[in-house]
Amino acid sequence: MNIATSPDSVLGHVLDAMKNTPDPRLRTVMEAVTRHLHALVQEVKLTEDEFEQALEFIVAIGHATGETKNEVVLAADILGVSTVVALQNNQDPHGESPAALLGPFWRANAPACALGDDIARSGTPGTPLEVTGTVRDHEGRPVAGATVDVWQASPVGLYENQDPAQEDMNLRGRFFTDAEGRFRFRSVRPAGYPVPTDGPCGVLLRAQVRHPNRPAHLHFMVSKPGHKVLITQVFADDDENLESDPTFGVTRRLIGRFALAPDGKSASMHHDFELEPGEMKFPRPPIP
Repeated sequence: MNIATSPDSVLGHVLDAMKNTPDPRLRTVMEAVTRHLHALVQEVKLTEDEFEQALEFIVAIGHATGETKNEVVLAADILGVSTVVALQNNQDPHGESPAALLGPFWRANAPACALGDDIARSGTPGTPLEVTGTVRDHEGRPVAGATVDVWQASPVGLYENQDPAQEDMNLRGRFFTDAEGRFRFRSVRPAGYPVPTDGPCGVLLRAQVRHPNRPAHLHFMVSKPGHKVLITQVFADDDENLESDPTFGVTRRLIGRFALAPDGKSASMHHDFELEPGEMKFPRPPIP
C-alpha cells in the first residue's frame, strides 16, 4: 500500500505526489525544498512543540507585514537568504558581485529628478552629502540615459515611510545619466540603523544574541533597456558594523568612501556602476 510506515518513508510519497507537476522548474524547486525540509526535521529531531513554534513564527511574519514594513523580506534578509540570492544571480566576469539585497524599504515610482537635485526634501538636518558616479556597460562604455533610483535612511536612521516628520518620498529619487553616463545628486549623509525589531524577526535576533544594526549605506537600483537591473548598496567605509551587518549584505566591492571636506561640514561619495547585458526586469516593491 502507498502509505507511510516510518518517518523515512514519508518523503518518497510526497515526491511521488508531485511528479506530475507540469512546470518543470516548479517541480525541481519544490522537490528540493521538500527534501531539505524533511532532512531538517529528522536531523534536529524536531519536537511537536518546536514545530508549533516554527509555524507560529511563519504566521507572525505574515501578520507583521503591512503598508510600512515587509517582515517576510526582513526574515529572508536576517537569515542571509536574500544576500545569497543576490550574489548567486549577479556574479560578473570580474569576480565579486556588484549586487546586494533589495531590502524591505524600496518604493517604486520615486520622484524623477534633474541631475544635481537634492533628495532631502523635508529640511532634513545632517551633514550635506554630494554623490557622483558613472554608469558603464560590461565593456566599459558609458551608458547614457540609465535610470539611477536611489533611496536611503535619514541621519537618525529612519526611512520616510517610518518617520512622520519626513514628507512622502523624502530621501528618494530617480536620476538619469547624461551623455557620458554620469549622475550626481545631493542629499544628507545617512546613518546606520537597526532593522525593525518590533516583530518576530526582532524576537529571533534577540534569541540569537545578535545586534540589529545595519551599517550606513545608500541604496541604488540602476537600469537601462537591454541590461539587467542592478540592485545594490554602497556602504560607508568608516561604519563600525561593516563586518557584522545583520543582513550579511556588505562585500568589499560595495564599500564606498564617504570623504569629509577639510572643514568637516560636508561630505562626498563617488561610486561607479557596471551593467550587465540582459532583461530589464524590476522586482516587486516590498512596500507600496
